[in-house]
Formats: sequence, structure tokens, C-alpha cells
Amino acid sequence: MSDPHVLLIRLAGPLQSWGITGRFARRDTQNRPTKSGVIGLCAAALGLDREEPLGELANVLFGVRADRPGTALRDYHTVGGGTYPLRPRDLITDYRRAAKAAQAPEPQGPASTLFGRWELDDWYGSPKYVSTDPESGALVSKEVRRHALITERWYLADAAFLAGLEHSDVALLERIAHALEHPKRLLWLGRKACPPSGDLALGVMPGTLKEVFQTHALLPEEHHYEDHPSPPVTGVRLLAWIESPRPLPGVGPLSDQPVRFGADGGVHGLRWETRHRITIAPHARGWDIIL
Repeated sequence: MSDPHVLLIRLAGPLQSWGITGRFARRDTQNRPTKSGVIGLCAAALGLDREEPLGELANVLFGVRADRPGTALRDYHTVGGGTYPLRPRDLITDYRRAAKAAQAPEPQGPASTLFGRWELDDWYGSPKYVSTDPESGALVSKEVRRHALITERWYLADAAFLAGLEHSDVALLERIAHALEHPKRLLWLGRKACPPSGDLALGVMPGTLKEVFQTHALLPEEHHYEDHPSPPVTGVRLLAWIESPRPLPGVGPLSDQPVRFGADGGVHGLRWETRHRITIAPHARGWDIIL
């Protein structure tokens, strides 16, 4: 069997979000990238279809080093509610709204002839789940919202992580590295609102995840000001999470081992990892990368 090698991936950008249990009303983020999210990033770069088997891509061992953990950021959303202008599709897809609009007084003023100036109070701006009414046969909104929807979404701001994929097949890792720099699909850091910045693939190195994390310097900061001294790149201790190839006694599993990605949210299995304190060696390799 060949010696293990590690593909290093830089995950940095203004915002990242690595959720596991998120739903519409509350979309969470872990304090570090998930294996499912990073493998999904690589699958998108390779151009794999959602239903396509992941193959050896799912069998790599995953690890991540928190070079800059970032700051938790809560984004509070309200959607709908209040007064909304009527649009043609609103009248077509909901006969109840059309009937109410027919009883509303005509708008006055110079813009009264423009469509969209008719307003109804307390209607959600767009119908959801359009279906056929069983009695009239008309297209109606299956779920009409009269009040605002409230959601919250969590992000990591100004974070930078050094992720690693360990495998004995060097050709596989090099193919993933090339795809990350020449992606066939758009890439994002956990969510579509979070594009990555700078270089992603930092090369394929011999060794295990822990060894490679110890022998590579701290990722450089994107912005450095003269009146703030730059942080040391070696000799620092960082948190890292490294996957185990087998279950560990006394360690709870994580449900982010990707089995299949799909429009329904995909299928995930269990995996095990341990947390380490990584001390960057004095002879650690530096970086020559685009930030």
C-alpha cells in the first residue's frame, strides 16, 4: 500500500457557513468546516452530478486546522408581511386575492395607471406552493402568508481554515487539486452567499494529516497594517480536528460523512474524529499564495 499523502485546501473568505442541522427558520453553522461541505465543494469543482456516486472522494480522511476561527455572525431576516403591490401573477395564481383587489378603491395620482400600484394590506408578496383548487379548478396558492416569516442564519466572519484530504492515491488528490483551481461549477464555503477568496488548492504533501498540519506555517492574513505586528507563522498552537479511519471508544460520531448528494438534501453517514492541539514546527514551510 502506498504511503499517505495530504491535499491541503485553504478555506478563507469574508463569510463561511458549515451547517449540519439547519432548517429554513434557523440555519446553523459549525465552528469549523464539515467533511460533507468540503467534499461537496470538491464534487462541484470536479463537475459531478448531484446523484452521481462519490466513489473514492468519499473515502478520503478529512482534517481541518483552525488558523483563524473567525467570529460568529447572526443574520436576522424578515420576509413578507405589510403592504405589497399587486403583480400580474399574484392575480392569476390566487383568485381570492383577485377578488379582494376588485373591491379595493382605485389608486389616485400620476402613477395610478401603472400596474403594481394596487395594494392590499397584510398579504405576503408571492404565493407559495401553487396548486389547482379542487372546487374551481383555478390556480391558487396552497400556502398564503399574511404575516412576515422570520429566519436567522449563522455565519463565521473573517475565518481561515487549512483543510486536508488524506489518501494513498496521489493521482486522485492531484485531480481534485486541479479541479479546485479550474472548477467546472461555482464554488462556495458551505452556502451560496459565501464565495471563497484566493487560492484553494495548496498542493499535495507526503505524510498524515497531523504531520502535515505540524509542518506548514500559519496561513497569512489577507490584510496587514503597519501599526499591527504580523502574527508569528511558526511555534503557535492551533486547534485541529482529524478524522479517524475507525470508530473511537468514548468519542461520539458526527453525522456528516457524505454518502450521496441530492436535491432532497442527500444521505449522510457517521464518522469519528479527535481534537488535537497542533504546534507548528520551527522549520515549517511558508506560503506563496494568492490571498
